[in-house]
Amino acid sequence: MATKIQPLGARVLVKRIESEEKSAGGIYLPDTAKEKPQEARVTALGTGGKDDKGNEHTFTVKVGDVVLISKYGGTEIKIDGEENLILSESDILAVISK
Repeated sequence: MATKIQPLGARVLVKRIESEEKSAGGIYLPDTAKEKPQEARVTALGTGGKDDKGNEHTFTVKVGDVVLISKYGGTEIKIDGEENLILSESDILAVISK
């Protein structure tokens, strides 16, 4: 059974996009030598809500966007055995266009 997660407020659910296991020079990297990828795909948006001034929060990203996230932001969670990350939309640094 698939688990559905709905982030609350201005939070976003993302799944990291795994980087290649081979370096630019052709050397295969073990898992312990790899950094956590900073690219992720948006899988769910939060409920929105209002800011301190009562203005509605509108998201600048949408489900399916590939984004650049801060290295240490967010909370890691497992959904159906897969690693995901819930983070504040402010922890998203950029949308990547390919």
